[in-house]
Amino acid sequence: MIWLIARMANRSLGDRNGAGVSDRDEQGRVYFEFTPMGQQVRVAAIDPQTGTEVIIIAPASASQHDMQRIATAKLMRKLERDKPA
Repeated sequence: MIWLIARMANRSLGDRNGAGVSDRDEQGRVYFEFTPMGQQVRVAAIDPQTGTEVIIIAPASASQHDMQRIATAKLMRKLERDKPA
């Protein structure tokens, strides 16, 4: 199991076309957990403010940046969807 705490303040995890994912908090923290599983990697992205966690499964050949970008985008969508009305 590999843990990574990424600080992404004042930048987004955007794709090559410029579409970005906004950071969750002003400190830009998202916690990542990478768990290798054969030819795949289980990636958990965790919001430290709410404890919300999402999981993606990626090929082990994918870059860490791409795994983080996809997991962060999924986390941001979940946080937006779960936001109180």
